[in-house]
Amino acid sequence: MALSWKARRRWALVVLVVGLPVYIIAVVTVLNMIGRPGLLVELLVYVGLGIAWILPFKKLFLGIGQPDPEAGKTPGGKQDRGRDKDEAG
Repeated sequence: MALSWKARRRWALVVLVVGLPVYIIAVVTVLNMIGRPGLLVELLVYVGLGIAWILPFKKLFLGIGQPDPEAGKTPGGKQDRGRDKDEAG
C-alpha cells in the first residue's frame, strides 16, 4: 500500500528529527568502540555512511518538497480553481 503525500511528509519529518540523530550517534559510537582509524579512512567511512543512510528512505523523500498533488482536486478529478480575487470579500 502506497503512503499518501501527507503521510510520507510526516514520516520524512520523523526520520529526519528522530532517526538521523540516532543513526549518527550509533555510527560515532561504533567507530569509537573499534578505535579511531586513520584520518582519511575515518573521513571516507563518515562520508560513505552519510550517503548510505538515505538509500532505504529514497522513495519516502521523493516529492515531499512539492505542493500536495491532491490539494485542490474535486472528487470528480477536476482542478478546483478556488475563488477569484474579485469574488473574495
